[in-house]
Amino acid sequence: MVGMNVMRVFTITGSNPALLNCSARILSSPVKSTKLGCLKTSTCSYTTSSHLFGKLLFRQLFEKESSTYTYLLADVTHPQKPALLIDPVDKTVERDLSLVKELGLKLIYAMNTHVHADHVTGTGTIKSKVPGVQSVISKASKSKADLLIEAGDKIYFGDLFLEVRPTPGHTLGCVTYVTGDGPNQPQPRMAFTGDALLIRGCGRTDFQGGSSQELYKSVHSQIFSLPKDTLIYPAHDYKGFTVSTVGEEMLYNPRLTKDQDTFKHIMENLNLPYPKMIDVAVPANMVCGLQDLSSKPVEAASKI
Repeated sequence: MVGMNVMRVFTITGSNPALLNCSARILSSPVKSTKLGCLKTSTCSYTTSSHLFGKLLFRQLFEKESSTYTYLLADVTHPQKPALLIDPVDKTVERDLSLVKELGLKLIYAMNTHVHADHVTGTGTIKSKVPGVQSVISKASKSKADLLIEAGDKIYFGDLFLEVRPTPGHTLGCVTYVTGDGPNQPQPRMAFTGDALLIRGCGRTDFQGGSSQELYKSVHSQIFSLPKDTLIYPAHDYKGFTVSTVGEEMLYNPRLTKDQDTFKHIMENLNLPYPKMIDVAVPANMVCGLQDLSSKPVEAASKI
């Protein structure tokens, strides 16, 4: 791709492994060219959960040190079996890529829900090991990635897509990825909520531009507005839970079922310790882990 002096909009379609059916706006000038098992290693243990919603292959993976969930999704009826990873961790990249290879998938996206403070993202390492993979994060996070997404964008992998919903409050740039709504999309819908909404909890709001008021508004307007049977898959869990639903959290979440003033009081009195990895994780994650920054990012322009 040659350098450009003006912004132009184009669509990449067909078999391109980087941006299947996803419109993009080029800004750069120039641009250089249910538990199935548990494995323990010296650095991590994890469980995988696998479901096939028609077209969708889904796996839930766990990294024990940061209690982080990584999610693998793929369109297995598409000829290329395009796949994406949500919230990969640097320490488990080899595990994740081995699984992708074993399942015969073609990884096209490595995505983050936000700039994490408790672990280093695996997106940079993945890019260095798998040519053509695009890193994805929100434009509002002000961090580096190949694809900077905004509210309403659709991220296609084959004939399936994720809808981007802004859910700031834990950090300024938090987003929730929600599986598509339509006859050819998996049902019930699935929401990958990052740290905005946890199972019977939520992310802290006392650093990285956090705001309890914004988080309360985000969850109620962007997540609790989804169908009640929507499955909730958070970025972390510390009590052994793997999945919830919108309906469950609307009834039983001990923080977000309260009124906004009570929620604010709860969040202001958590007295949590300073995250031990924040001084390492945040600077690294602002540049996508180990990403080569010689290329400027792309802004998504495929809107709902």
